[in-house]
Amino acid sequence: MDLILMKLAEYITRQEPVCLCVVVAANGGVPRHAGSKMLVFPDGSSLGTVGGGGVEAAAIKAALDALQTQKPALMQYSLNAGDESALGICGGEMQIYVEPFLAQPKLLIVGAGHVGKAVARLGKFLNFQILVSDDRAGLCTAAEFPDADQLLPIPMEEIPLSIEIDRHTYIVDVSRGSDLDIQGLPALLAAKPAYIGVIGSRRRWETTRKGLLEKGISEEELARIKSPVGLHIHAETPEEIAVSILAEIIALRNNPSARQTT
Repeated sequence: MDLILMKLAEYITRQEPVCLCVVVAANGGVPRHAGSKMLVFPDGSSLGTVGGGGVEAAAIKAALDALQTQKPALMQYSLNAGDESALGICGGEMQIYVEPFLAQPKLLIVGAGHVGKAVARLGKFLNFQILVSDDRAGLCTAAEFPDADQLLPIPMEEIPLSIEIDRHTYIVDVSRGSDLDIQGLPALLAAKPAYIGVIGSRRRWETTRKGLLEKGISEEELARIKSPVGLHIHAETPEEIAVSILAEIIALRNNPSARQTT
């Protein structure tokens, strides 16, 4: 197998982000032919080549952009010295297809109640990696959560010590009360996930918010928490609430630049 494809398969298996660049068309004097491939890693390093020089630098930038936007792109590059935007003097043109391969997003569900179970089922259907945590070990089991990829029967504040939380992690806090949230949310906020949503009434959130402020959490950090969690669709059942939550997460995931409001 092609070395580039072997390395791509390794990264996909390990759930690590990487971007594939492929020359899909090459006309005239160009440094690499169609089918030439390069992998670009999140730190800007690369494996393989699509031509070197200005073209390769531009392709690496496009790949890093694709890892951020989470969308593929077809790039057109000129090497005709007569063009103002030319990236070389070979005299030809190249098209390079750039496709990001991202880690499977993590859905961390804190709370093993009815809503947590419904969110886990729907999240699995939507191809999220499902992680479930509850400090009540008897409820945080494979029997209760057959769709979970990982179970964390530990207090909320200890979760970041057991798993990696990153910009591909979406946290749904459906714990049983404000006391647990006040104790555990600071550690989750510090891990900087893509999203934190907290279930409950406005009154519960005000209690939680007051407690977090007293613990030294800033207004700016609190603005990253969405409460009540989910879209306002008048949901009542655990399944309807799960739909509202996952719909909100999908909307944010498909448009990461969208401002989250509380």
